[in-house]
Amino acid sequence: MPAFDPVRDAVLNSPVTSSQPLLPSSHPSTPQTPSHGLPTPTRRPTDLAALLNADPPRTSTIAHLLRSDEDDRLASAPTIRKVLKYSPRNRITPADSILKPMSQAEMKKYKTYEGKGTARLAKRKRSPPGDPDPEQPSKKRHAGDVGVVVDHYNTRPEVGVAQRETSPIIGLKSFNNWVKSVLISRFAHPALASSKVVGRGSRAGRGKVLDMGCGKGGDLIKWANARVAEYFGVDIAAVSIDQARSRWQQRRNHSFDATFASLDCYTEPLTKAFIPAKLATPFDVVSMQFCMHYAFESIQKARCMLENVSRWLRPGGTFIGTIPNAEQLIQNLENLPPDAPDLKFGNSVYSIRFEDRVHKPLFGHKYWFYLQDAVENVPEYIVKWDNFVQMAAEYGLHPVYKEEFHHIFSEHRDHAEFGPLMVHMKVVDANGESAMDEDQWEAANIYFAFAFEKR
Repeated sequence: MPAFDPVRDAVLNSPVTSSQPLLPSSHPSTPQTPSHGLPTPTRRPTDLAALLNADPPRTSTIAHLLRSDEDDRLASAPTIRKVLKYSPRNRITPADSILKPMSQAEMKKYKTYEGKGTARLAKRKRSPPGDPDPEQPSKKRHAGDVGVVVDHYNTRPEVGVAQRETSPIIGLKSFNNWVKSVLISRFAHPALASSKVVGRGSRAGRGKVLDMGCGKGGDLIKWANARVAEYFGVDIAAVSIDQARSRWQQRRNHSFDATFASLDCYTEPLTKAFIPAKLATPFDVVSMQFCMHYAFESIQKARCMLENVSRWLRPGGTFIGTIPNAEQLIQNLENLPPDAPDLKFGNSVYSIRFEDRVHKPLFGHKYWFYLQDAVENVPEYIVKWDNFVQMAAEYGLHPVYKEEFHHIFSEHRDHAEFGPLMVHMKVVDANGESAMDEDQWEAANIYFAFAFEKR
């Protein structure tokens, strides 16, 4: 049996016509007779056969392959073109990453994504067109270092009191909270006591506070204890603001009015977050705890921050905060060996890594900060104190206090009010034993507290 010829098979099985020869030939009128002697039916070759056997090869269209000569419905069909191979040039992820199973760390991350995890996905309902989803954070995207910081704080889960007590650095966290309580008591209380803003009801407080960089509302209890009348919390991380608002709403007794807003206070004015009526009465206290150093990425951001502090703070009002000690950080950088492969120092609790040991600009002097169970390697910026004081004076803000954390401890540990408060806040136990180990104590002492007065 002869070998199978697909072209011959296509010809022999092509439709019968009365006008087309069996095979294309230089003598189309010559009849062909099969070996069995029967008359040969006239067949026309399929277009595929003609295409394969034509010499030279013919170009074809989709219409030419599919239609008969009498049917020109597809005559205008486009010419067949070569299909390009799928080969993307700007992939975000490797080609084989889709099929890789998630790691344990990734599964843990997405379980607590933006603090709500799978519960967020299960409860979310599709909103009608044009109506924003109330459970969704702000759609604004942040790029560069700001985006890294925002994403970090947005994705950190909100945990309950019991879980916070199990933190491996609970001693350090308690100590930092105690320092902030001392700062509020010493410098915010007097400004609040002389305020013209008075609350309503039997537990009415006094004074108006702006908490810039309020995060998840970790200082709400401190301001409740300070008996404020009005509290304004603002932060660049929209999810953190949602969690702060929820924390305030879950309090049994709302002893003060609270307003929360998501805003980048280093690039935008407060008027974008609060209506004029809310800002008509100035603040008595502005607080910036462990966040002001992010503003020193540029002089424009630092000035915008100071404008937001000063413009809405009454004369005689107080500006308090906590920031890293630039002199200590720079000294530690300079103490690194000249041949050190990495410009990094710290201990088991914290680490700081600089990118350059030579260039030390007034603004944008960046380092990367890690703090166990708190900060996952985010960019921060050096705040040179003398430069900060000089700029603040241009906005009517003048320093009245500056002290390193360990000096605050030495100064107030035997105080009639703050000594017992250390035991109450579990900084030390009843015997005076600290809840911090040496590494936590070292991490605490990279900060200092400050207070300014507006004149």
